[in-house]
Amino acid sequence: MDKHWRSRGLKGLTILLLASLAITACSSGNETPASTAKPTATAGSGNGGNEGQTNTDGGTNDGPFGKYDPPIEVSFVRHLSDVVENNVLGVLKDETLEDNRWTRVYEEELGIKIVNDWVVKGDVGSDQYLQKINVTLASGDLPDFIPVNATQLKQLADSDQIEDMTEIFEKYASPMLKDALTQEGSSPFDAVTLDGKLMAVPLVEASIERSMFVWIRTDWMEKLGLQQPKTMADILAISKAFTEKDPDGNNKADTYGIGFTKNVWGGAMGLEGFFAGYNAFPNIWLEDESGNLKFGSIQPEVKTALQALQDMAKNGQIDPEFGIKDGSKVSELIAAGKIGMQYGEQWNSIYPLQLNKNNDPDAEWQAFPIVTESGEMAKVPLKFSTTRFFAAKKGTKHPEALVKLFNMHMEKNWGETGDFDYYFAPPEAESVWQLSPVTPYPLKKNVEAFRDIDEARKSGDMSKLIGEAKTIQEKMESYYSGSTEGFALWGWERIYSEQGSMGITDQYDKNNQFLLEKFVGAPTPTMVERKATLEKLQNEVFVKIILGDPISNFDKFVDDWNKLGGDQITQEVNEWYAATK
Repeated sequence: MDKHWRSRGLKGLTILLLASLAITACSSGNETPASTAKPTATAGSGNGGNEGQTNTDGGTNDGPFGKYDPPIEVSFVRHLSDVVENNVLGVLKDETLEDNRWTRVYEEELGIKIVNDWVVKGDVGSDQYLQKINVTLASGDLPDFIPVNATQLKQLADSDQIEDMTEIFEKYASPMLKDALTQEGSSPFDAVTLDGKLMAVPLVEASIERSMFVWIRTDWMEKLGLQQPKTMADILAISKAFTEKDPDGNNKADTYGIGFTKNVWGGAMGLEGFFAGYNAFPNIWLEDESGNLKFGSIQPEVKTALQALQDMAKNGQIDPEFGIKDGSKVSELIAAGKIGMQYGEQWNSIYPLQLNKNNDPDAEWQAFPIVTESGEMAKVPLKFSTTRFFAAKKGTKHPEALVKLFNMHMEKNWGETGDFDYYFAPPEAESVWQLSPVTPYPLKKNVEAFRDIDEARKSGDMSKLIGEAKTIQEKMESYYSGSTEGFALWGWERIYSEQGSMGITDQYDKNNQFLLEKFVGAPTPTMVERKATLEKLQNEVFVKIILGDPISNFDKFVDDWNKLGGDQITQEVNEWYAATK
């Protein structure tokens, strides 16, 4: 499932969409409730401070929510995904990408009229969009505000084509926006700070949504008399029992203890959580004892985890064909009740585990915290998730308008004067938030929704719930009702109930268990040239070791990785790290 879904959690799209985006993972938020009455409150009261005084010169000193009078016009470039085209604009009769509830509120309350220089059909990762954005960047004919990745941002900054946003962001960002975008620390801003200057506003994605859990069939555990895992030895014992003790009761040796894909990593059916059990953290850059950065994939702990997986494979606990199976193929095994355990993110109960529940209503899955060999609390690795940033074209008359748009999106969804049910995900168009050209959100909003629900649950008073928390609770109640419609919402219950995955995220957060990736800069020159080759090498070696190649091949892999560019990449990464300090 895609990065957009992964990093944003469950952001208001349907289960049908989840299935259609099988190359991705769960999005930024949660489905939302009913009210469609258009709010009339003026934004800014309570969350921005500096409420909108109106200036006749276009309002450049008027605070986070000041309205431009006369109105100004700012340009963007946009993509139009199938989801927005079909599930939003296809059902909203009086709204288009150019004229909708978001463009209207920006114009009515901020005096900012949105125009699009161009619109390309497809997602931001589509060939059409990438080709069009690259042509725009190469031409130098930029819109006022342009979405870029880290490499593109550096190129634009080096060629002096974009504005320094340092003072602008500090002056115009509302307190609510500043808080929301830094809930996981300063990394998103470190990523766009070049030579000490803030060169863009990060469209921050929540790394916390990539928290890993071990999802286990608890009906099989109960049948076999197994307990919740506390150590990696328990994980290995559960896998062995699921393989050898006929948990499905069909008198056939046709079940596997653990499932994962040929890619080894990923938000569903990946092994990041398994490796973390051995204090191994592949694919992310970590700080070593001397304060320098090291690459997780080449550390000795990885070898230990690979040996454990090889032993499991030799004992029949892993599908011997995993090396040629992608997520959809492994999902078929899960759906068919052939796999009893897998590592994945909070949304895994919606996909792929709901597929198993649909086929076997008696199947029960539950998320458990990842565990370690020693039984000490695990460090939960979080790969840096923010990959898109909004830059302001050099010379654009009102660069601060970009920050005001960010402020207003936050306010209308989560502020004191907002209406989440209208602007974020009303039931008739649950992805309506995507009509806005900028879509910031509080990074911990999903875990905060769980906390609100849990508090209401303990008090016995659900009437206090509002916004996302209220909608999520309604979904769970629909599941508890036993209705056919509610059955399809089992996955939500597995996320937000007392035993849900989001409750574990809550504990990870409170226990300070997150291990955030340290390198957040643009790809270094050698990364650009060699990263794909090194990733391919790593995947091939790891898969072959799991399937039986000598474990000593890991040592050769480390040597090869360094010789083929890894040493140089490590040097470049540490030069960047030293500069950020």
